[in-house]
Amino acid sequence: MLLAAGKGERLWPITETIPKPCIPVLCKPLILWHIEALERVPDIDEIIIVVGYKKERIISLINSIQTKKKIRFVDQEKELGTGHAVKKALEKIGNGNDDILITYSDLFLGDWQLYSRLSDLGGNAIVGAEVPDPENYGVLYVGEDNLLEKIIEKPSNPPSNLINAGIYVVRLRDIKEYINTPPSPRGEIEFTDALNKAVSEGGIPVSVVTLEKGLWIDIGLPWNLLEANRLALDKFLVSTPIPDTVHSHVYIDGRVYIGKNTVLKPGTYIDGPAYIGENTRLGPNTRIRPYTVICNNAKIGFSVEIKASLIMEYAKINHFAYVGDSIICDHVNLGAGTMIANLRFDDKPVKSLIKGEMISSGRRKFGAVIGSYAKTGINVSILPGVKIGCYSWIYPGAIVAQDVPSHSFYKVSIKPYITPIRTEE
Repeated sequence: MLLAAGKGERLWPITETIPKPCIPVLCKPLILWHIEALERVPDIDEIIIVVGYKKERIISLINSIQTKKKIRFVDQEKELGTGHAVKKALEKIGNGNDDILITYSDLFLGDWQLYSRLSDLGGNAIVGAEVPDPENYGVLYVGEDNLLEKIIEKPSNPPSNLINAGIYVVRLRDIKEYINTPPSPRGEIEFTDALNKAVSEGGIPVSVVTLEKGLWIDIGLPWNLLEANRLALDKFLVSTPIPDTVHSHVYIDGRVYIGKNTVLKPGTYIDGPAYIGENTRLGPNTRIRPYTVICNNAKIGFSVEIKASLIMEYAKINHFAYVGDSIICDHVNLGAGTMIANLRFDDKPVKSLIKGEMISSGRRKFGAVIGSYAKTGINVSILPGVKIGCYSWIYPGAIVAQDVPSHSFYKVSIKPYITPIRTEE
């Protein structure tokens, strides 16, 4: 059961046009990573995807691929929480003794064999992951024999760094009795409340399976998407032979994937790991630095430098531009000389405005997030942590120091102040 109904509001402006399960990791929609992993598990006979926000795009994507397993869609209709999503799906299953693997579709794993190991485990289980900031998650309290005692959401003094990774195996008959729980303080029906109830009231044993450190990413904030692509480059990137469309005066160092019909013009310099999609044009004299992902049909112009960024399909980055530690969504056009700063002047961690609150990214270097179909004029400067909404236009020469709403025209007019020079008579 893949839970794929949420809006992903904290990922704005990315999710304004792209549903969260479809955002790309190594240019592959996130949900396809899950489906491909689930298809390798022999014991799984059906995949149920709970959809809601932009469900048509998710359904269209899944219907466009060939799958080995039966796939069924369940419309959550109203976003009332993970518990409500699971309940809607359980209504379509009926009764029985089946084991159900439940996972959030906005997770990225560095070890997709986890699903097979969970299938072999037998019985109820929850996956835990160690993180540096457990107070921001549901923390697992683990008792004797490595069994779950309870899950506490965002405790002020967590007993450990082990948090709920959002992956469960539950026996249908064990969970159905407890799925009807009241809304939480934030007004949502939480699946973790049902699991807590099953453990405390039903005495149902739930094993805790701990993931290896660094192999789990919850893509809930924009910079998490950069981290997921970095993990994918480290774990899953396979270099390709240099195609005939690469000019002889191109320098490639390290592991680099180059898609079909991609043209690399003279003077282009690529430091791996890096991923370059199909039908892409780079150069001349383009520099691609490590941990950059450029998706299909993108065009990167003369003397452009890109560092550790995600460039989505059909994006155009014109000459003399710099893009550092940023996310550039599909069909964005960056005018010549556009500069995206990724380092604060005071060298402190970059902050970004998330749902009205300034949040630290925890990163010394983080650039901008530019939504689909936005464009900048020439010589635009964008400060670290800034987000530009979809379809917005940035006036030439502007310095963008704050978030720009979608469908906006951003222009900063500075009247020149000229002081006459006084000369002695």
